[in-house]
Amino acid sequence: MPLSYFGRLSLAFFSMLVFGIASPGLADDWPQWMGPQRDDVLREDGIIESIPDEGLKVKWRVPVAGGYAGPAVAGGRVFLTDYVADSNEIANDPGARQKRTGQERIQAFDVKTGKRLWEYAYERTYEISYAVGPRCTPTVDGSMVYMLGAEGDLICLDVETGGLIWRQSLKEDFGAEIPTWGCASHPLVFDDLLITMVGGEGQGVVAFNKKSGEVEWKSLDCKMGYAPPSVIEVGQTKQLIVYHPEGVVSLKPEDGTVYWEIPLTPSYEMSIARPMVDGNKMYASGIRTESVMMELDENKPAAKELWRGKAKNAVYSGTSTPLFVDGVIYGSDCNDGCLVAADAKNGDRLWTTFDATVPGVTRYIGHGTCFLTRIGDSHRYLIFSEVGDLLVAELTAEGFKSLGRFHVLEPTSEAFGRGVVWTHPAFADKTGYFRNDKELVAVDLEAK
Repeated sequence: MPLSYFGRLSLAFFSMLVFGIASPGLADDWPQWMGPQRDDVLREDGIIESIPDEGLKVKWRVPVAGGYAGPAVAGGRVFLTDYVADSNEIANDPGARQKRTGQERIQAFDVKTGKRLWEYAYERTYEISYAVGPRCTPTVDGSMVYMLGAEGDLICLDVETGGLIWRQSLKEDFGAEIPTWGCASHPLVFDDLLITMVGGEGQGVVAFNKKSGEVEWKSLDCKMGYAPPSVIEVGQTKQLIVYHPEGVVSLKPEDGTVYWEIPLTPSYEMSIARPMVDGNKMYASGIRTESVMMELDENKPAAKELWRGKAKNAVYSGTSTPLFVDGVIYGSDCNDGCLVAADAKNGDRLWTTFDATVPGVTRYIGHGTCFLTRIGDSHRYLIFSEVGDLLVAELTAEGFKSLGRFHVLEPTSEAFGRGVVWTHPAFADKTGYFRNDKELVAVDLEAK
């Protein structure tokens, strides 16, 4: 059934949020990775200030299959991608690809009940490392939802029915080289464009017509990497920020013209975390000791390097993106496995803790991970740990203060010999949505 006029108006409003046109208390949806503005800020009133000893209310749980992709929430629906393998056997070797057969799919669920509304599935053979499932959170824009599968299937569907609108294959249609750990560049909507990393000569990043799937422009000679694009407005100009395996680049989002580039080469081509902005400073993080702090020109699209990371300072992100707030960088460090607060002036570490990543651990644990979401403009954060715990905590330059913890679900994936859940949650309408490789869970976050 076609959308009603008022339904279209409502979904159009939600699509506005994708471009960052939002104010506190209005952003009740989470239509893409890291929220409406891709900055991991929950701009909604009435969220819990702490977690009581008795825990939180679980609204519903529904079964799903494997995947690292987080959910997206828009227009009364929760969208989630997963992989239904022909065999449950999985062999996670960081340095080797594994071949698995099965179906990759996207499902839509009712936000109130968890009832499945539709699914779109297709046969897809995986030949990637950590072949559990898709990596990319769906991107919702008005009446359309976009997904990017682990092997490069770029698909646009109708949000109401799950009907196919258009489809491209980055591998088959563009000859893209699928990275070792699969496609992870969450697609970005900007105006009438859908932008994602593709990789290759002259097509490092590609902008598609979001309605038809036709190519509007291509730019850069670079590999795909794993980092998602984002749009910022600094220097009196909207800039498309792309972090590929050899540098951070600013482009004109309308046509892909290059404004500036600063080299950055993380190990194993692991450009993953979105470069984050605080005022006119931008921090880009890689693994090992690769990171760079940049100063953005406030009058024109230009940037200069301020400092680079070195051993035992700064934050080196793996599977999650750090947040950059009031001159402090907060993020889980893939070398030490703990949550780190670093001074943006020089990268000096202000404090570290394992409580937010792997509680009870007091020494190195590889790629210890947590996902941070700031609650409005406060010092309070929602933290989802790799052991499946949701925390409320206060983060400042002075330290980390836990305000309660609730175990949401079990870590069902494996990394470095331990169970992990490496999926970014979604937060919408005073509810948190979390997934592992077996279930999708909705948790009540309304302050009582």
